[in-house]
Amino acid sequence: MKAVKATCLGLAMLGATLGMGAVQASDVAASPTLARIKESGTITIGHRTTSIPFSYYDSNQKVIGYSQDICDKVVAEVKKQAGLSRLDVRMVPVTSQNRISLVQNGTVDLECGVTTNLKARQQQVAFSTTFFVAGTRLLVKRGGPVHDFPDLSGKTVVTNAGTTSERILRKLNDDKKANITIQSAKDYGESFLILQSGRVSAFMMDDVLLSGAKTLAPNPAQWEVVGTPQSFEAYGFMMRKDDPEFKKLVDGVITGLMKSGEIKGLYDKWFSKPVPPKNINFEFPMSAAVKKAYDQPSDEAFE
Repeated sequence: MKAVKATCLGLAMLGATLGMGAVQASDVAASPTLARIKESGTITIGHRTTSIPFSYYDSNQKVIGYSQDICDKVVAEVKKQAGLSRLDVRMVPVTSQNRISLVQNGTVDLECGVTTNLKARQQQVAFSTTFFVAGTRLLVKRGGPVHDFPDLSGKTVVTNAGTTSERILRKLNDDKKANITIQSAKDYGESFLILQSGRVSAFMMDDVLLSGAKTLAPNPAQWEVVGTPQSFEAYGFMMRKDDPEFKKLVDGVITGLMKSGEIKGLYDKWFSKPVPPKNINFEFPMSAAVKKAYDQPSDEAFE
C-alpha cells in the first residue's frame, strides 16, 4: 500500500508540474509577441539616442539609462517566461516621429524610451505601467529675457517634432495669440544645438529631459530650466495593442520593481549620482508625482 501511495503521489506531483508547464506554454502561445520572440529567439527594443538620463548612447555606443535599466529587467523576464536559454536583443533607435509606427508595424516589440502615455495614443498602441512623471518647461540661457511662458510672446521656440510640447505650443499660440514661432527638431540633441546657436530663445520639453540636454553643453551652468509646467507627462513603455499577455508581463516587472523598492535604487543611480557622459549629477529629487506613481502603480493616461 505504501508503494502504491508513493506512486500515486509521484504521479500527482508530475501531473501538477506538467500542468504548470502547460499553463506557461499556453500564456506564451496566447501572446503573439511572446510567441514570435520564442520562435525567433530575438526581442527587438526601441530606444532613444540622446534622451539623457533615460535612454542614450555612452562613449562605446551602448544604450544606457534609467529606461534601459528597467527595460533590461523586462527582457530578463521575457527570456524566463519564454523558456529560452539564450535571447538575442536587437536594439533599434527610434525618434519622436517614428516610434509609434515602428511599434505598430512590428519592427519594435517594446519601446523603452521617454514616451508620454496619452489617451489619443492609446488608440494606436498599448502603454505599460507609468515609470516616470515629468513637467513640460523651458530651457533658456541663464540671465536672458525668458523666465516663463508669457515671455515667449513674439519669440522663436524649438521643440522636438511629434511631441506633447509641440502640441502645447501650438495651442498656446491659438489660445493666447502669442505670435510664437515654433521650430521643430528631430531630437533633443538637435533642439539644444539650435538653442545654443542663438537662433531661438528657448527649448520647450519635459523638465527632466531639459536637465539632461544641458549636460551636453560646454558649460552647463550657462543654462537653466524655467517656467511654470504646462502639463505633466506620464512615461510608459509602448507595445502593440491587443496583446494583454505581453502587457501583463511588462507591467508585472515594472510594478514588482516599485513594490520591492528596487526602483528607488535605480532612480538614485540616474538622478542623484554622477552619470555619463560628463559624470554630472542631475540633483533631480524624486517629485511628489513620481512618488505617487511608485506607491500607486497605474497605466492611466493623464490626458
